[in-house]
Amino acid sequence: MQEYERLKELVESAADDIAKASGGNKAAGTRVRKTMQDIKEAAQTVRKKILEVRSHQTA
Repeated sequence: MQEYERLKELVESAADDIAKASGGNKAAGTRVRKTMQDIKEAAQTVRKKILEVRSHQTA
């Protein structure tokens, strides 16, 4: 599923910035917050796709 792959990529891409933000880098913290918002949206998209698949299988 393409949407799930996107979600995984977003999570992986956040790792470096999370480490930098933990060290006190404010710009990295801003990037992490933006990436977390993107992850939230991607996760919602995956949820919708799974529901679509489920509803098509039972119909």
